[in-house]
Amino acid sequence: MNKRIVILGSGESGVGAAVLAQAKGFDVFVSDKGAIKEKYKKQLNEYNIPFEELQHTEEKILNADEIIKSPGIPDKVELIKKLRAKNIPVISEIEFAGRYTSAKKICITGSNGKTTTTLLTHHILSKAGYNVGLGGNVGKSFAMQVAKENYDYYVLELSSFQLDDMFDFKADVAVLLNITPDHLDRYDYKFENYVDSKFRVVQNQTTEDAFIYCTDDVVITEHMEKHPVGGKLYPFSIKKQLDGEAAYLNEKNELIININQTQINMTIEQLALQGKHNVYNAMAAGIASRIVEVRKDAVRESLTDFVNAEHRLEFVATINGIEFINDSKATNVNSAWYALETMDKPVVWIAGGTDKGNDYTQLLDLVKGKVKAIVCLGLDNQKLIETFGSLVETIVEAKTAKEAVALSYQIGKKGDAVLLSPACASFDLFENYEDRGMQFKGAVRAL
Repeated sequence: MNKRIVILGSGESGVGAAVLAQAKGFDVFVSDKGAIKEKYKKQLNEYNIPFEELQHTEEKILNADEIIKSPGIPDKVELIKKLRAKNIPVISEIEFAGRYTSAKKICITGSNGKTTTTLLTHHILSKAGYNVGLGGNVGKSFAMQVAKENYDYYVLELSSFQLDDMFDFKADVAVLLNITPDHLDRYDYKFENYVDSKFRVVQNQTTEDAFIYCTDDVVITEHMEKHPVGGKLYPFSIKKQLDGEAAYLNEKNELIININQTQINMTIEQLALQGKHNVYNAMAAGIASRIVEVRKDAVRESLTDFVNAEHRLEFVATINGIEFINDSKATNVNSAWYALETMDKPVVWIAGGTDKGNDYTQLLDLVKGKVKAIVCLGLDNQKLIETFGSLVETIVEAKTAKEAVALSYQIGKKGDAVLLSPACASFDLFENYEDRGMQFKGAVRAL
């Protein structure tokens, strides 16, 4: 009898895991409580993988030897509780795919900046001619690539939800950018649980491995005592100069990356991505690339010519002197903080959506100093209105991206910036943050 693997969720990661499981000779079944997108159905049919949608048939699931679950399914779901009660292992696609590749894995996590840092690291390696795949929370399914490609390196963005279901997997190079409260609804509203989840990125590391971390982040440095790290430490900082193998800003405000007896010097003006948070992202990507011995000229060049992901502080258009910026990927307060921090014009801020237990107080100073008006784009905007109503002269509500853009355009004046940086998830009005960003861009271009 072949071991039975059931995959819960049929998105990018689920279908990839199904294809890899089938290739490895398992008896595979895919179950999705929602509707399966046409493109994924087509792939499952192509490989003759049995599946169901719009339901979870328990007798077809509870007989599994192992479950691979989508990161979007919380542990509190009844079905997961039943699986755990029967001691059926529940793992992530990343854990599963990691068993079948000997490629070097650079794994990047953090509350903010992980997509940018992952794309930047992948850009540096691929531009330097490395045979490298991109996966995890971004790009194509890691499992699908392990099944179909033969990469020597993977750069993986890992969310806390993916890390939660990883046990034996090991990152050769682990990167932890920052830890700020996010997704607390999935961690019993305990920040400590979320921190523990992020630190899973270093589990199973040995002295042969590397841990790159932001030493300016108090949460990380305090918790390193509680979470002993087996890998070699590579800190980075923009607040202090560091000795040894590290990255920092020197007294001339130049970026220094000092790894493997080689030093890279750059002015921060040369970086393709501007803003304080992007200096951190560049440091992390630069250290990771140097650890795997990308030549310093190649690292420097790639840091100057990188183009960031869609929906992340993406310039859309300037209309009658008003600049429109799409930062729909800012689904938490800290991401919105970064976006507001980079603004140097009066801001009409479009915010709101599904609140994940947000604490907006850390934005008070930035809003006071930079924001002239807020357009709330969500079904329930009460918390935003209560927090910021007394700080800005104008606060209005919108129920569609089109309405939000029209209101912003009416409020804005020449020299202003309209910033969509919601600080919330998008599921109340949109399919996901990409859908929100696309609708915003469409509405701007239709002005």
